[in-house]
Amino acid sequence: MDISSLLKMDLFKKKFRRPRPTDVERTFSQSDILVSKTDLKGVITYANSQFINISGYTQDELLGQPHSMTRHPKMPRLIFKLLWEELKNGNEINAYVVNLAKGGEHYWVYANVTPSFDVRNNIIGFHSTRRRPNRRALSIIQPFYDKLRKHEVVGGMEESQQMLETFLKSQGVGYDEFVFNLQHS
Repeated sequence: MDISSLLKMDLFKKKFRRPRPTDVERTFSQSDILVSKTDLKGVITYANSQFINISGYTQDELLGQPHSMTRHPKMPRLIFKLLWEELKNGNEINAYVVNLAKGGEHYWVYANVTPSFDVRNNIIGFHSTRRRPNRRALSIIQPFYDKLRKHEVVGGMEESQQMLETFLKSQGVGYDEFVFNLQHS
């Protein structure tokens, strides 16, 4: 029986309880690459040892769960909306993401997420490769994400999106190019 068959079985699915965030940050080595794969709904079908280690979950705890289990509540929802829109259109995207580990610690990643295709060019899942973010870039992204979240709380996703679009337009770039430039400058 393959993994996709197992994931569809009720007995393979596990209950998940989101941990409470702490102020403790987890970090990982510059040489570590965190890899995960999901199905079309974002359910984890593969996790490499580095991702397992930094997340604090076991492989059994990760497989069959939505990737959103690692979503930190301080992460702007708008960034995930943007990410999903790009992926569903068959495009790759780069993004800074703050994740939540099993023990409540947080960890930042610079993610490259791509759709996976079958032989007929249909999207069958998603592949995420995450690296340690540029610390200088985080000093820019963290307060920027805080502003996006405040706009989400006050005016919803629309207000947050307007703020992001106005900022990116002033910079003359799209989100993907903005974060790529931050990471590599």
